[in-house]
Amino acid sequence: MSSKFPLTYLADAVNSSAAAFRCRVTLQPAGGVGDKVFPPTCAGAVYAIEQRQIFDVDGKNPQTKTCVVLDSVQAQANRMEEALQAALDAGKIKVPVLSVDFTGLGLLDEVGRVTSLEAPHRVADAILRDSLHEGIAFRKSDLGKQLDAASLQNATPLYQLCPTALVFGIWDSTGPKGGLGAKFQRALTSEIIGVNAQVGKKTSSRIDPLGMRAAAKVIKKDGTYELASDKAPGAVSPSEVNHGNIPPDISNGGATIDYADQIIVLSLPALRRLRFPVDGKVTAERDTAARTVLVALALTSAALAAESGFDLRSRCLLWPTGPLTWELLKTPGQEPEKHVITSEVAIALLNEAVGQAEKLGLKWHGDPITLKPAPNLIALLKRSQEIAASTTEPSGT
Repeated sequence: MSSKFPLTYLADAVNSSAAAFRCRVTLQPAGGVGDKVFPPTCAGAVYAIEQRQIFDVDGKNPQTKTCVVLDSVQAQANRMEEALQAALDAGKIKVPVLSVDFTGLGLLDEVGRVTSLEAPHRVADAILRDSLHEGIAFRKSDLGKQLDAASLQNATPLYQLCPTALVFGIWDSTGPKGGLGAKFQRALTSEIIGVNAQVGKKTSSRIDPLGMRAAAKVIKKDGTYELASDKAPGAVSPSEVNHGNIPPDISNGGATIDYADQIIVLSLPALRRLRFPVDGKVTAERDTAARTVLVALALTSAALAAESGFDLRSRCLLWPTGPLTWELLKTPGQEPEKHVITSEVAIALLNEAVGQAEKLGLKWHGDPITLKPAPNLIALLKRSQEIAASTTEPSGT
């Protein structure tokens, strides 16, 4: 097992019939074996639970076990992009991103900036669509129009402006072509599941040190409240303004697991479908160079995310039992080649790969691209924040 290898190793993997780089990581709760973890809840406050075939370390003796999703493919992609953004902000890497600047708008809740690494639909997100580049609607600007030509046969615009979209996937459904916009599948997928999950219970309660009684009615008014008689219109109990006791309650909550399993797969055939013309001309050498950059970018994102830790949410902190070990699925029937790839190694490979692609005329957009939110986006955001400040209604409803 090696931890360092030349860039030609990645290029050869892309250029061969190899199927994928894959990584399997076993994790345990940070509290130790048997400690409870809390999966994400879906609509209706339920967990994503399903029956899966689980095999031993030799890939044999399958057993059907109850498993729970601890982090979905979408959530993992977001964590890897967040790790890339953090490394970019820290000056550890250079990756082209577009950002929308929301500072100085007088918002109730300052947003700051949103980049294409943070927007849900990456460079195709409505946040970027509804912003301005040099005073022109982004998708109507010369820069934005480049994305209209993006396709599997012409991945160059995305490579130059938002290469992470070619790694994590994108559907340009908000662009000028709507549902006919370019689609790029996820080349890199990752998921974390809890194996042999047993759902537990959680308790909730609150003791009010002031001992407020439910019979002491109040009326909400202008963000505060006034004392009211029992029969006054709109009278509610103190609990409606966060005073008073909450009786102990028991509900489903958390799960114990044998262990957690992270499965990461980087599809090389997905990258081989991409072409990278420059001035209308395609060359095999340039295609290989661009695909190699994307492999290095994928490995970098996974390594950075792993090294940032597995604190998935409140009461779901996991600890890996071993390093991030990648296997190259190169020759059917043969043992995969194994490599431990740290973020330091991955970033060095990424920098070298980007340099090689530049020599072949394929350059990343070098200057930071900052957009300004359009007036209608600002107005919508301000109104939404005003509503959020005056209600307990969940966001997005």
